[in-house]
Order: sequence, then structure tokens, then C-alpha cells
Amino acid sequence: MLNRLWSTKPYALDLGLLSIRMTMAVLMMTHGWPKFIGYSEKAVTFPDPLGVGHQVSLLLTIFAEVFCSAFLLVGLFSRIVLIPLMVLMLVAIFIIHSKDELGVKEHAILFLVSYIALFLAGPGRYSVDRLLKR
Repeated sequence: MLNRLWSTKPYALDLGLLSIRMTMAVLMMTHGWPKFIGYSEKAVTFPDPLGVGHQVSLLLTIFAEVFCSAFLLVGLFSRIVLIPLMVLMLVAIFIIHSKDELGVKEHAILFLVSYIALFLAGPGRYSVDRLLKR
């Protein structure tokens, strides 16, 4: 059993992709859920880095952080839902936190790198995408 986990064969790689996919999805949802349930309080003061309005910016953020993460969690349309998540992290790094030190940007960078890796590797065997592919 341990030999299978340490191998570079698909079994271990797919478990690795599953763990990264689910961890990143759940962690991002913890950022989005408070925005979702507190929408009316946050809508007026939420940052508007793209100039589309505070409410639209908040809705786009909630869409990525909650709904795209939920799809990523189960591995449904994985590469498609990773695009808004990557864009969100790029905005966080280069616009929202552009003047902040690296320690403040660190979470967004770690999310972005994980999302890029998942985008390149795909969701793995243990995903709804894989079931639909059959």
C-alpha cells in the first residue's frame, strides 16, 4: 500500500490532485461564504478594482469564491471554473494588494500557483469530469 502512495503512477498522482483540488476549494469557500451571507452590508463598500461597480465586483468575487469553488470541489468543469479563480487571484495580487508586502500577498499567490497546477494537470481520476468523460 505504501509503495503505491509513494509511486509516480496515476493512483498516487490522482490522490494528490484530489487533495489539492478539494483543499483549495474548501479554503476559498471560507473566504467567499461570509461575503455571500453578508452581501447587503458589503455591497456598498466592497473594493471595485476593475471599475465595474462595487456590487458587480462583489458578485463576481462571490461567484468565483463560492460557486466556482463548489464546482472545483467535486471536479465538475474544473478547468473552466479555474479561470475565474485565477483571474480573481491575479486581481488580488496585482491590484488589491499591489502596494502590500509579500507576506500580505502570500495567500493569493499560493492559491494562484495551486490553481495553475490544477489547470495544467486537470482534475484527476476522482472527479465528476472523469465520470462525464466516460
